[in-house]
Order: sequence, then structure tokens, then C-alpha cells
Amino acid sequence: MKESRVKKLSALAETKFLSLYNSEYLNKVGKNKSWIIASRKDYNTLKEQFWGNREEKVDAVVIVAIHKATDKLVLVRQLRVPINDYIYELPAGLIDGNEGIVTALKRELKEETGLDLLDICDEVGREKVYLSPGMTDESVALIYCTCEGTVSKEYLEEDEDLECIMVSREEAGKLLATDNKMDIKAYLVLHDFANNHLFLF
Repeated sequence: MKESRVKKLSALAETKFLSLYNSEYLNKVGKNKSWIIASRKDYNTLKEQFWGNREEKVDAVVIVAIHKATDKLVLVRQLRVPINDYIYELPAGLIDGNEGIVTALKRELKEETGLDLLDICDEVGREKVYLSPGMTDESVALIYCTCEGTVSKEYLEEDEDLECIMVSREEAGKLLATDNKMDIKAYLVLHDFANNHLFLF
């Protein structure tokens, strides 16, 4: 196991879905420094990852889904409190407990869109990528897949304020040209989709 640059961890705030920690670490010239970390993980889990042999688990799934019958990309437009506005995103959600990635994918796709998973594309995607490592250790499985069915709000949870939108390649290009707020992952996928660089079947 490689030596940890983080030497001490102190909890600043702990909640069910997100916690803040102050970390004391050594910079590249050996000076003691502090850094605030936002994490989905509780104190003991993070401590065991830094100084034990605990494997780091993926926190969430992000879903790049193409509706097979229509060749449309599946997006959601969701209220996000930190920006006090709606933003275009890819369907996504936290992995529950010991839930597997595919199980989480199926559940989140159904909850947020009403659509059903058809096939996972193994040639693209990655099981662990980081979202904003200057601020958080949050990692996601970025999964490309095809889906089927009809869009529905029937499965949304009470606190999920979102609508599912399916866009054609032409509509994706038009959406990119607007000043609507957009998640970086959705922006990059929309760009590939609009420019005919994304085909899953």
C-alpha cells in the first residue's frame, strides 16, 4: 500500500448523504497543509481507505442511455438546490449499500425516467471516474446503455423534482447552442451525440 499524503482527518459535519472533513496532509515539499473534503462516505470508511486496506467503492451511477426505438439520448432536467435552478443532466443516482452497479443502473433509470434497461455497451464507459476531485472524493460508474419503454414520472421519489427529456441528434445540437444550465457530463455526451460520435447499436 502506498504511503498516505493525508496524515489526519477530522469530521466537520456529518449527514446521511454528504459529510465534510478537514484533512491535514503533506504538500510536495513536506509542509503540513489543510484541505476540506466533501464525501459521501462516513468517517470510519474514509479513515480505513486512507490508512487501512479498505477498497474504495463507487458512490453512484451516471447513465448514458440511448432509447433504441427512437435513437434518442435520454436526459433529465432537474432542480439542484446548490445552483437554485434547473439543470440538464444525465440520469444518475447513488448506489445503495452493497447494491451492484447494474442493479443501481436499472433502478435509477426506472425511477428517474420510467424506462427499462436493454443492453450495456461494454466498449465505452468506465466503472470509476471522479467528478470534482479538488472538492470531493465522489466517484461514479459511467455506464453507456440502450433502453426501451415510455417516459414516466410514476417512479420519482418525493424529493426528485425532474423531468425526463429524450433528444434527437439535431435537437442535441440545438440544446448545446442555448444558454441553459448544463452538467459537464451531459454537455460532453450531448456534444458527441450531436456530432454523430456516439452510436451504441
